[in-house]
Order: sequence, then structure tokens, then C-alpha cells
Amino acid sequence: MSGQKHGPVAAAIRCGLSLASVPYRIGVRTRNRRFDRDADAVQHCGVPVVSVGNLTTGGTGKTPVVAYLARWFRDREVRVAIVSRGYGRGDADHNDEAAELHQRLPDVPHLQDPDRVRSAQIAVEELESQLILMDDGFQHRRLHRDLDIVLIDMTCPFGYGHLLPRGLLREPVDGLRRAGAVILTRCDQVDAQAVRTVTATVREHLPSSAPIVASTHQPSQLLTHPDTTGPIDALRRRRVAAVCGIGNPSAFHQTLLDCGAQLVATRSLPDHAEYDRETVQDLDRWVRELDGIDEVICTQKDLVKLQTDRLGGKPLRALVIEADIENTPEFQRSLEAVLAMVLDSSGDV
Repeated sequence: MSGQKHGPVAAAIRCGLSLASVPYRIGVRTRNRRFDRDADAVQHCGVPVVSVGNLTTGGTGKTPVVAYLARWFRDREVRVAIVSRGYGRGDADHNDEAAELHQRLPDVPHLQDPDRVRSAQIAVEELESQLILMDDGFQHRRLHRDLDIVLIDMTCPFGYGHLLPRGLLREPVDGLRRAGAVILTRCDQVDAQAVRTVTATVREHLPSSAPIVASTHQPSQLLTHPDTTGPIDALRRRRVAAVCGIGNPSAFHQTLLDCGAQLVATRSLPDHAEYDRETVQDLDRWVRELDGIDEVICTQKDLVKLQTDRLGGKPLRALVIEADIENTPEFQRSLEAVLAMVLDSSGDV
């Protein structure tokens, strides 16, 4: 996908993936035209909806941003509920992202259902929610939203420039015309010129009134299962092994290095990986075979599934990440406009 591999085999694979992208592109365009033309295809749930989504597959850092927004509205005494598809949860009630959000936001309900209209209606009618946060909702057109926030990960902003399966784009970049705001995530992991270049590309497709804000994902603390926290500075000069099952493991590894850790070894699992007995035993053996490490570090999303404080005989801790979003007047006005809608629809907060 990235184009970094060369040779006839790699070129043939890319050619095949490009051909496979053609029907995908047609399907995306057809579906979006249907929603653009048919107002009845979009359903309202009775309260304002803020969607947080992206253009690409993989990890763009949605969970910390969703947590930031939920806290912003909760601080203003708005009853918030989160709805999401629940990808990768299998037979469980919730997936790993919901478990992590519950740990971060114990007073915010999270409903998971592929039918997000139904989830939103339940949140409004049964939980008396005043605002819906739709996680990973940019391509879910059926539920009306009052603010569409799109995240663009600066470490891979446009999915190698191609639609699935040739690249990582879920839809063409011109889909940004539907967005009400764009947040550039992980801006600290690229140089200023890269941020300016991506900003210029985004602005070509974004409505003129929609703000573009920069953000970073800042480590705030270390978490030991179940709820013991410690300072980030404790990672300095520590020899660590990194374990993660997320969409963008390289960003996690870079954050550990930025914290001063000595990254001895890494183990990356697929996004939403299940930590079943066989997987945990394999990780346990891997850690025991490593020489001279002090501890194992994972993400908070991994820790809620591992639910242990040791792995391979070594201490296991999670790096807790928070979103630090540029506080521009334009972005604040976007959030305040939604808050005004809540006040108008409920009479009081």
C-alpha cells in the first residue's frame, strides 16, 4: 500500500489492488449520492448529534478526542451518551474501545450497535441523554448529525492516496465537503511543513466556515491494573518492551521514545485483537525470552482486555493518552453552537 516495496511482484499486487478499488469507489459514490439527494434517508433522534470520524481506516486517535469532547460537554452539565458500531466485539456486550471509554468516562453511557439510529433513540428515550457523540460516524450517513468532526492523522494523513483496498481511504478526500471541523492529530510527530501542506490540501475540500485545528496526543500517566496510576517520568531510561493491538502501532512506539523509554522490543497485534489464552501465553513466552527489560508497556485499550499487572514475569503498565486540541476561537464556536442547540431543545441543562 505504501509503495515502499519495489519489484515486479509488488507492482503486480498494487495493480491488482487498484483494480479492486474501482468497484469500491463506485459503491462509495453511489451511496453518498443517495444520502445527498434523499433527505428522508437521514433520520433524526431528537437531540443534537456530534460525529467524530475519519477518512481512513486504522488508528487516527479517535478515543482520546471522543473523551475530550464528552468531558467538554459534561463540564457544562450536558447529559452525554456515546454511540458506536461496536466493531470487533464478537459475542461480548462491548468492544475494547468501549471498555477504555468507560474507564475514562464512568459517568457517560456507551451504546454499541451497528444500527446507530436505534442506539441514539434508546439513549434519548431511556437514558434521557441531551447530546449524542457518535464514534466513528463520518461514513454512517443515516443518523443526522449537527457537527461532523473529521480526524486526520498526520503520520499517514490520506491513506497513501488511494481508496481501499489499494490504500487506506474509506472514501475520496473530497468527502471533506460534509465536514464541520477537522482535527489534525499527532502533529507533534511530523514537522511544521508537513502540517502546512496537509492543512492546505484539507482546505481545498473543506467548507470555508469549517475550522482546521491542530492537536497532539499527550501521555498523561501510567496505569497499572486495575486503577493504580503513576507519573510518565518513571519511563525515563527504562528498558521496555511494547505490546499493542491498535491501528497505528508506530505512533505508540514513537510516543514511548518521546517519553524517554529505551524501546528494546515491540510486538504488534491486529487492531481490536482478542487477548485469548493462546495469545497471552504466546506474549508471556516472548517477554520471558527478552534480555534485560524492566517492564512491558501497552496501550490503555490493550490493558482493559489483558486485565493483569504482569506479563512474562515483568510489570505491565499502560500508557494513558489524552488529546490536547488547539483552542481556537473558531473551534470553540463550533462546540458552543452545538451547546446552544442542546439548550434550545431541552429548555435547561
